[in-house]
Amino acid sequence: MCGLCGVLLFDGSGVARSRLESMCHAIAHRGPDAQGIHIADAVGLGQTRLSVIDLSDAAVPPLANEDRTVWVVFNGEIYNFQALTEALKRRGHQFSTRSDTEVLLHLYEDYGLEMVHHLQGMFAFALWDCKRRRLFAARDRFGEKPFFYRHDGHSFLFGSAVRAIMAYGGIAVAPDWVAIDRYLTHQYVPSPLSAFAGIAKLPPGHQLVVDGSGALTITRYWTPEPQKMARDEPEALQGELLRRIRESIRLRMVADVPLGALLSGGIDSGTVVALMAGLSSRPVQTFSLGFANQKADELPFAREVAGRYDTQHHELTLDSSSMALIPELVRHYNEPFADPSALPTWCVSKLAREHVTVALTGDGADECFAGYANYAKAMRPVWGDGWPGGVNKRVGRLLGRLASGLGSGGVAAFLEKNGARLGGGIPERFLERMAIFNPWDKRGLYSEQMIAWVSEGAEVSSGLPPPWDPALDGWEWMMRHDQSNYLPDCLMVKSDCASMAHGLELRAPMLDHTLVTFAATLPQSLKHDGIRGKKIVRDAVAGLLPDSVLNKPKTGFGIPLGSWLREQDGKLLREVLLSERALGRGIFRPETVRRMVAEQTAGRRNRGRQLWALLILEHWFRIFIDAEGVG
Repeated sequence: MCGLCGVLLFDGSGVARSRLESMCHAIAHRGPDAQGIHIADAVGLGQTRLSVIDLSDAAVPPLANEDRTVWVVFNGEIYNFQALTEALKRRGHQFSTRSDTEVLLHLYEDYGLEMVHHLQGMFAFALWDCKRRRLFAARDRFGEKPFFYRHDGHSFLFGSAVRAIMAYGGIAVAPDWVAIDRYLTHQYVPSPLSAFAGIAKLPPGHQLVVDGSGALTITRYWTPEPQKMARDEPEALQGELLRRIRESIRLRMVADVPLGALLSGGIDSGTVVALMAGLSSRPVQTFSLGFANQKADELPFAREVAGRYDTQHHELTLDSSSMALIPELVRHYNEPFADPSALPTWCVSKLAREHVTVALTGDGADECFAGYANYAKAMRPVWGDGWPGGVNKRVGRLLGRLASGLGSGGVAAFLEKNGARLGGGIPERFLERMAIFNPWDKRGLYSEQMIAWVSEGAEVSSGLPPPWDPALDGWEWMMRHDQSNYLPDCLMVKSDCASMAHGLELRAPMLDHTLVTFAATLPQSLKHDGIRGKKIVRDAVAGLLPDSVLNKPKTGFGIPLGSWLREQDGKLLREVLLSERALGRGIFRPETVRRMVAEQTAGRRNRGRQLWALLILEHWFRIFIDAEGVG
């Protein structure tokens, strides 16, 4: 696991080493073990390395092929690198290291841009082809590893974090208001947008090519397509699923450094720990986190799993004092990011790094096996669904038109919300449940200036593929939506930034693309039984986990946000959101923010998610736009 960065200049001038060193310094936390730089006239490549496989100095990137005509920087892990290495050696390639990075060079020599189809792993890489004078970059299928870039008429800059691009120097920093608006909907900035004007993300499953003249081409090389349904008996499919999960875990246990697992107390991480224990010759190190004075604490369940498999178990309990970490989180996340579970993920990653360098997680199973409660809620009928002839949709449109003429008051919001529910289908109902601020919320929150800033933005992708297909099963659409959006732009961002801040590598066996493809062949009835998701996973691992873990409701990894924000009469909210500095930005209506804070502190209404999103955004403005502490 590492941090990468680089620059390609289009005017033929040479890259200044000092600028590339500054870019590397900005992401040094991602690779604390070594740093490497390659400069050849108009191109410069940099990498900071967290040594995991082949710890020798020879394996420090940038690495080159035999005749030094192809160079690469790489962030991630190629889990099938050993099989690929043997196959490439049989084709005559010479290897100078035991690292997975070198595999990329020789794959490119043989397969060119098609090389990505041979990779099984998490990755973001950039490869410079001296002969063709082109930069080739790609990002893994589920966005486990980040890739930001800035492309203008003079240069192409890229990095594992926005801070690396900004460290190059001479770049004006300004918010992208459309991206900020999307953030306030989703709690994250969806790809390909970034929160910074002029800087973009390479979406997951995409690759790009930039030539020496500056021509940029971006293409999608992989998407989770619908698969032909499996017709085997459920017992046979359970066995095949368990075999595939075990193999995915085995591949992710290859490392030359200490390895463990994050254990939340749920089915997914419990399954990972159980199978790791069967594959390991020594006790697995496990790391769990709980919350003081919270009823839904998962620590007891994690202890049960740890005890069954005799792991070397480590625990941490958080209280509201951990909120002091907010500025540090914002600094490392680069973009505003409002998933509250970023805080416990940050803390458990710090705990794990004190003992191991690599940890496995259970991320990705919910999106494959319909594990989220919101899926079932979105599928429930709502009032008006039984009306004949599409009357509900016509009434919904009518309510929407009435709301539009009533301004931003509570009546207008009530009409607009119910109009959307009546007039919408599964996608609209699902997205409404997921949203932090829906359109009717924003109408009362945004200032006239903010409305103008957002409307002035160019029409961009909403970040919500795939489009709705009436022939598509609703469950399948929601899972595909989350695989394309919530998983890469929220969950993977959370895991990557929190872990890499402490030099810890996280690996997600449930996100092996061959396992995801297999999961897509399973009938929906084996994923969700109408009450709970992940049915086939529960059945497949029934003998591995305690009944208490198998049967407990999903609780997630969230902090007790509402109560923490009410402490000391909402001191944190008042000092940040009601400060003259925050209200003076002209983004939100002061009276609305004051009302939200008052409702939260008085306990009249829990606006925890919304206020947390505003807190994070204000800190982001202070650190990145006001430039209080980007370095």
